[in-house]
Amino acid sequence: MKKILGLLAGAAALITAGATATGASAQTLNQVKERGELICGVSKGLPGFSAKDAEGKWTGFDVDLCRGVAAAVLGDAQKVKFVPLSADERFPALQKGEIDVLSRNSTWTLEREGDLGLLFAGVSYYDGQGFMVPFSRNLTSALELGKSKVCVQSGTTAGGNVEDYFKTNGMELELVTLPDSDGVVASYKDGKCDVISADMSQLYALRLKLDKPADHIVLPDVVSKEPLGPVVRQGDDQWFNIIKWVLYGMMNAEELGVTSQNMDEALKSQKPQVKQLLGIDSTAGRALGLPNDYVVLVVKAVGNYGESYERNVGTGSKLGIPRGINQLWNMGGIQYAPPVK
Repeated sequence: MKKILGLLAGAAALITAGATATGASAQTLNQVKERGELICGVSKGLPGFSAKDAEGKWTGFDVDLCRGVAAAVLGDAQKVKFVPLSADERFPALQKGEIDVLSRNSTWTLEREGDLGLLFAGVSYYDGQGFMVPFSRNLTSALELGKSKVCVQSGTTAGGNVEDYFKTNGMELELVTLPDSDGVVASYKDGKCDVISADMSQLYALRLKLDKPADHIVLPDVVSKEPLGPVVRQGDDQWFNIIKWVLYGMMNAEELGVTSQNMDEALKSQKPQVKQLLGIDSTAGRALGLPNDYVVLVVKAVGNYGESYERNVGTGSKLGIPRGINQLWNMGGIQYAPPVK
C-alpha cells in the first residue's frame, strides 16, 4: 500500500509540475505585451556593445538584440526600456524580475545556470579573455606578464581566470579588483595597475576610453572560453524560445543572404529556406507566440547578424574587431543557427 501511495503521490507531483510549467509558459510574453515595452538589461556603457550615443540613444551589438526582440514581440523596435547594470547587479536584477532579458556581455557557464536559476538563450558572441598593456612595455605575449599588477572587474569570471593562468605558468601576480569597468580604466590610467584583463571584445571597447588608444595593445593570447549571450529566467520556456529564435533568425538571415536592404526582394524569393524563414511557407512564428513574419520585422529593424556585427564592432566600426570565429560556419567560423523547419 505504501508503495502504491508513493507512486500516486509522485504522479500527482508530476501533474502539478506540468500544470505549473504550462501556466507560466507565456508569463513574460504576456507581461511585455500588457506593458507595451520590453525591459532589457545592458552594460553601463561598453562602446560597440551597449552605450548611449551623442543624442542619448542606446546603440550597440547587445542593444540590437533587445530592439530585435521588441520588433518581434511588439512590432516596434523602439519600445524598449534599457536598464544599465554593473556586473554585480545584472543577475540579481534578472532573478528579481526587474528586467525581462539580459543582453550584456555575460559568459554562459554551468554555475550560472545551475546555481542562479538562469538560462542562456544561445551564443551571440564567442569570446575569450585576454590582456591589454601599454605599447611602451614592448610585450608580445601574456607569458611575459610575470610580476604585473592586473586590473579586473568584480562580479565577472576575469579574476579567477587570471589567477589560474598565472599559477599555471608559474608567474607572480598582484590582482587589483574594481567594481566596474570605469574603475578599471581609471586605475589603469593612474598606474595602479599596468595590465587590464577582460574579454577580448571588452578590451577593444575599453581601449577607446583611454586618452591615446593607439598607445595600448591587446596581446594575442586568449586564456579562457567566454561564450557570451542573452540570458532569461528559468521556468518560462516560451520566452526562452523567443529570445533564442530572434537571435537564430538574425543568423539564418545572414546565411541565406537576407538583409535589411534587400528584404523586399527576399519576400519575393522562391527559395524554400527563405520562404520558411520569412514566414511565407511556415507557421513557426505562431508556435512561438509571434507573427509568422517575425524575422522580417527583426531584420528590417536591426539587420541580420552580420549587419549588426559589422556596424557595431566589426572592422568598419571604431572597435575594428575581425569576425574571426564569430563568422558563420560556412564562412570559416563557428556561428551556427539551427534551421527553421
